[in-house]
Amino acid sequence: MQTFNNFMSLTCFPGTSDPCESTCLYILSVSPFIACNLCLSFLSKKFRRMVDALTTHLVVVLIICCGSQVRSDESDHRYKAGDPVPLYANKVGPFQNPSETYSYFDLPYCSPVHVKKKKETLGEVLNGDRLISAPYKLDFLLEKESEVVCRKKLTKEEVSQFRTAVAKDYYFQMYYDDLPLWCFIGRVDRHGIAEQTDYKYLLFTHVHFEIFYNTDRVIQINARTPQYVVNLTEEKEMDVDFMYTVTWRKTNTPFEKRMEMYSQSSLLPHHLETHWFSVINSCATVLILIVCLVTFYMRVLRKDILEYTHDKELAYSQEETGWKNIHGDVFRYPKHKSLFAAALGSGTQLFILTISILILGVFGVFYPYNRGALLTAMVVIYTMTSGIAGYSAVSFYCQLEGTNWDAFFVGLCSLRSASLILLLLCIEQLQHCHWVQLCVWGHRIYTIYVILFIVFIILLTVTGFVTVALTYLLLAAEDHEWWWRSFLCGGSTGFSIYAYSFYYYYMRSDMSGLLQSSFFFGYMACICYGIFLMLGTIGFHASFLFVRHIYGSIKCE
Repeated sequence: MQTFNNFMSLTCFPGTSDPCESTCLYILSVSPFIACNLCLSFLSKKFRRMVDALTTHLVVVLIICCGSQVRSDESDHRYKAGDPVPLYANKVGPFQNPSETYSYFDLPYCSPVHVKKKKETLGEVLNGDRLISAPYKLDFLLEKESEVVCRKKLTKEEVSQFRTAVAKDYYFQMYYDDLPLWCFIGRVDRHGIAEQTDYKYLLFTHVHFEIFYNTDRVIQINARTPQYVVNLTEEKEMDVDFMYTVTWRKTNTPFEKRMEMYSQSSLLPHHLETHWFSVINSCATVLILIVCLVTFYMRVLRKDILEYTHDKELAYSQEETGWKNIHGDVFRYPKHKSLFAAALGSGTQLFILTISILILGVFGVFYPYNRGALLTAMVVIYTMTSGIAGYSAVSFYCQLEGTNWDAFFVGLCSLRSASLILLLLCIEQLQHCHWVQLCVWGHRIYTIYVILFIVFIILLTVTGFVTVALTYLLLAAEDHEWWWRSFLCGGSTGFSIYAYSFYYYYMRSDMSGLLQSSFFFGYMACICYGIFLMLGTIGFHASFLFVRHIYGSIKCE
């Protein structure tokens, strides 16, 4: 046990007291160097032993990480009448700016006598949750009517703070027995008022909790605000009574299906038909593209290849033109080999990461509001696939006969450290669709992972075929520098998505403010950078197979 405590003390970072958070930071800092050490293992046995030691160390950390995530104070979710059921306040923030959130007690609400912070899991830490015990007591099956939480005298500063929050449409989020609930803190009365200076700012001081139960388990909770309001239009001191009401309703919904309500209310069913219609249209477009390219290949390339293979004397006597004329230069190594190999290695890892996340989503691992499950899976999978990036990058660099290993490792670490930011974001932003942006930057939860997986496969197919077509046009123009251009062609989708993000921000969303703008465009830049690396790798490999095939089918001196 003493050894274990010493080990945990070594993995803690300055300024962090939660072992789960420390484990997370440790994994994020170690994973890029695991890949580099794995690459070096090809060079000497000494480094191979170093990799074994680091890998063992990382596995132990992952076991501790996984063990820390299953902690739960109320794991069975079974209660008796009168038992306290945990209610945690998470955050407050403007409804139109989802990235701008604050702690619940940043607003001058009634604070409990003993503020209790929930022990957060790794996923909750990554998700930025701030779970603190709420001032409301919702004991199992105990109803309350207009129970007073506290009587508070608001100062002018506190009234101004509440008024600003009401003007920005602030809402609060809580979790009751791990079930999420939301409610606005107030409203602006604009009815029949033309001038903004005459608006009335009303603060809700009464929350009505309606809870549904089945035998000894909580199934659903709703929060609404009765017409108990305080007028905050004038900035003056005032006395406010914060109250709440609790009512219980019996339901036949089983505990195992209590999360289905959130799946159905997030994006289903009114958008499902539109989604499938879009997928069918995309599949038809891809099919037409494949047919056109295959037809072109059969009629043009096959004719040239047959001339070389069946009539050698005629092929040697004729002057070579087009793509056949550069057969001696087409496999000449590209410039900046170290950077190119590092980009391919990082793109390969991001591709495997994305595929793994989508497969887990298809099998229902990420059910709605399973706090931090997606981010936790990203951290673990990213760490486990670090060696894949190093191996693929080093193997390709060796094929290019690279010798500048120092520059190569610097480039590999730089690319992969930048792509690490993707772990904090949703990989679902692979198509610049309005409904996907709503899920990522809005309050909807996307749950149709099957459609998302199909769209991702379509995206890969289109990227590969379009890159092959443009690579052939380069070769036909007797341009042998196709390596970087095929990578840039495949990764250009990232630029188009980032360009669309400007249109979405200014034309389709209600987001505003410097903080939200910084979050939106900064995160979108990181996401599009990852998409650029991933699709660029796909485009290059498709072009590489194409070039090897066509030049391997002809016989030249």
